[in-house]
Amino acid sequence: MGAPASTGGPTGARPPGTGQRDLAALPKAHLHLHFTGSMRLGTLTELASTSRTRLPSSLLDGDPLRVPADHRGWFRFQRAYDTARHLVDSEGVMRRLVLEAALDDAAEGSRRLEMQVDPTSYAPFVGGITPALEIILDAAAQATALTGVEVAIIVAASRIRHPLDARALARLAARHAGDGPGQVVGFGLSNDERAGETSAFAPAFAIARRAGLASLPHGGELLGPEHVRDVVSALRPHRLGHGVRAGEDPALLDAIVAAGISLEVCPASNVCLGVYHRTEDVPLGALIDHGAQVALGADDPLLFSSRLTDQYEIARSQGLDDDALAELARGSIRASLAEESSKRRWLAEVDDWLAHQPTWTGSGTSVTP
Repeated sequence: MGAPASTGGPTGARPPGTGQRDLAALPKAHLHLHFTGSMRLGTLTELASTSRTRLPSSLLDGDPLRVPADHRGWFRFQRAYDTARHLVDSEGVMRRLVLEAALDDAAEGSRRLEMQVDPTSYAPFVGGITPALEIILDAAAQATALTGVEVAIIVAASRIRHPLDARALARLAARHAGDGPGQVVGFGLSNDERAGETSAFAPAFAIARRAGLASLPHGGELLGPEHVRDVVSALRPHRLGHGVRAGEDPALLDAIVAAGISLEVCPASNVCLGVYHRTEDVPLGALIDHGAQVALGADDPLLFSSRLTDQYEIARSQGLDDDALAELARGSIRASLAEESSKRRWLAEVDDWLAHQPTWTGSGTSVTP
C-alpha cells in the first residue's frame, strides 16, 4: 500500500528541533482510532472516483474539520463521517483500511493498535454483522504479520441505536474475545455523548465483562464531569475514551486516578469538535500533574488531518520535554490490553529511545547522545 499519505500536520514535515528526539521513532501504543476515521485521504478520493461519488470540498481540501461543540456541529461531523463510511462497501475495502492504518501506525512508532469498529455499519455489504467482524479480525491478524504492529479490535456500540443492539454486539464480541492480534479486546460505546441513557447500555457491558473484555466507553469530551460520573458508575470503564473534561472536577479526577482508569486523550479532536479553541487549551499538563495515566490518540485522522505523532507534537508544543513525552508513551503502553511480555519489551524500547535516539542538530544531520 506504500508509505502513509501526508495529512498536512507536523508529522514528517520537518525534523524535530535542536535537542529534540524524533517523535515518530518513539515506541508507543495507539488506543483511540476509529475504523472509517483512519482512512487515508488518498484512499477516500480513490474510492469516490471508482464509485463516481461526489465528495464535499470540506473532505478534499486537506484542512481539518472544525465545528462548534453543539448539536449542529456534531451533525456536520457525523455527515462527513457517514460520507466516508458509505464508501466502505466491500470486504476488499475493509481489509485495505485495516492494513493502511497499521502501515501508518508502523511509520509513527506504534507497537500496538487497538482499533474501534461498529460492524453494524458494514454488515449490509458482506452478509451481516458476524462476517463483517470476522473480516476485520482476519485483516487485523494479517496486518500484524505484515507490519509488525499488533492490531487488536474494540467492538463499539452506538449511543444513537437501541441498547438491545448493543447487547447483540456484546454477545458477538464475546465470541471473539482475547488479548492478541486479530482478536476482540474490549467493548466500547461511541457517537454523540448527548444521545441515549448511559445506564441503558450497562447490560451490554456486563455481557462483555463476563467474557473478559475491557470496558472502553467514550465519555467526557462533549459533556462535562456529570456525564463522566454517569459513565464511570454505569459502565465501569477500564479506560475512558477522551475523558479530558474530568479535569474540570478535581475530586472526580482523583476518583478516576484512584480507580486506575486511563484516559484516551485526543487533543486535535478536542479542538476540531469545538471543546477547546486551541490545542494549547487542552489540559494535558493538568491531567498528568494530577496523576492521570494518559494515552494519546488520533481519533479520526481523515477528518481532523492529524495522526498519532501529531498528538505528541501538540504535547511537545505545550512544553512537555522528552522525558515527559516518553512517560506519555509509557502510559499508552501500560493502558493497552496487550500481553505483559509485550508491554515489558516496548517499555524497554522507550527507555532506549531516551538513551540512544539521535537528536537533530538543525543542520539536517543527526548525532547520538
